[in-house]
Amino acid sequence: MFKSIKTGVLAIILIGTAIIAKAQKTFEAGTIIYGVEYLLTDEQKKTIDTSILPSESKVEFNGSLAKVQVDMGLGILKIINDASVNNALILVDIPMLQKQYAAKMSKEDLDKQMGYLIFSDFKATGEKQNVAGYNTEKYTYKDNKGADYELWATTEIKLPKGATPRGFTELKATAIKFMNIQDGVKTLTTLKNIQKGNVGPFSIEVPKGYELKTIAELNALRGGN
Repeated sequence: MFKSIKTGVLAIILIGTAIIAKAQKTFEAGTIIYGVEYLLTDEQKKTIDTSILPSESKVEFNGSLAKVQVDMGLGILKIINDASVNNALILVDIPMLQKQYAAKMSKEDLDKQMGYLIFSDFKATGEKQNVAGYNTEKYTYKDNKGADYELWATTEIKLPKGATPRGFTELKATAIKFMNIQDGVKTLTTLKNIQKGNVGPFSIEVPKGYELKTIAELNALRGGN
């Protein structure tokens, strides 16, 4: 009798594991569309016109590499990240001026862009919500400067390292709705759609024809700091 009960419990565990494995969809390559909402401070509102900023972000990913492309009006900005080495490449195309610029970003550059924030202590709250058709759970977490945050994540999909938002490697789920920080600008980023597909290959090597600049020189060209 004990043996049959033990066998029955084992069977339930195995069936449950199979259901979870079947339910989770794994992506190795594809495209994600995020909706972007800008959370500006009062000072930033004086200098940044959100009406000219993109309300969506398109991320193409393949393994540890991902590419984001943004149409800036007079030019096209491409950012290619390699999560395996924590490096990135920025490409700027300005067709009107027939100019092409490139700048390499080291781990230090990427950390500086995020304000040297390190996220940790991810905790599931039990609160549930459906976001973009996925069952998500609310998580709380904090950074190394004492600030608290929250996000919504799902276990129904699994993304490769290149498509995982920076700073969320400790999260045991896939972030669907979360806050992002770049150069001091906070955004609320929400997944709208994700599709498998053959994209890439991508590379963080400077393409032929691009003039190599430092990050400081490229920011000066873009009117940044």
